[in-house]
Amino acid sequence: MQKRSFSIAGHRTSIALEAEFWTAFEEIASHRKLSLAALVREIDETREAANLSSVIRLHILRWYRDRAATAPAD
Repeated sequence: MQKRSFSIAGHRTSIALEAEFWTAFEEIASHRKLSLAALVREIDETREAANLSSVIRLHILRWYRDRAATAPAD
């Protein structure tokens, strides 16, 4: 697990994710031309669950599933 800290709504929070999830999260942010902090804020503002790390993992999963669903078939 790797922890990173962000400021969200005026307070500091730490998010712990596995290295592979951080890599995927960075790819999503880059693709959307957002900083990691901006993407974290966006997710935080729309989340319904309490655990931010879990919500981020689910966001990553949905993003890759959506891309796979729209990819052309071989």
